[in-house]
Amino acid sequence: MPTMTAAQRRAAEKIDYDAFLAQCPSRQLLDRLSDKWVTLVLAALGEQPQRYSQLARTIAGVSQKMLTQTLRTLERDGLLTRTVTATVPVTVTYELTALGRSLLEVIAGLKLWAESHMDDVLEARASYDSQP
Repeated sequence: MPTMTAAQRRAAEKIDYDAFLAQCPSRQLLDRLSDKWVTLVLAALGEQPQRYSQLARTIAGVSQKMLTQTLRTLERDGLLTRTVTATVPVTVTYELTALGRSLLEVIAGLKLWAESHMDDVLEARASYDSQP
């Protein structure tokens, strides 16, 4: 059996990504992207780069802990950048990376779909819940 370089191994593993398989790393990414705070942060940053306080005001109901945690995981995944400017007080700005922007159309579409179909979903829930 011939040995593979690290790059060849990564290429072979990439071909094998299948989110239906339990051990596939893409499952972790799908889990992250399906989080409501991730969706809302990405959608908010799609409009423009924002400071932490702007994001907290834009995304009603998010706790400081959840916003901080969400921003850190998105930065780790390469979907946004965190820029610190040495001012008094320090200014921190968050902005989507090219990878994050490539996901924006999907995220924005999902947000728009949820907003425009909420009445239909509420009607379906009421109908389901009224059944014996």
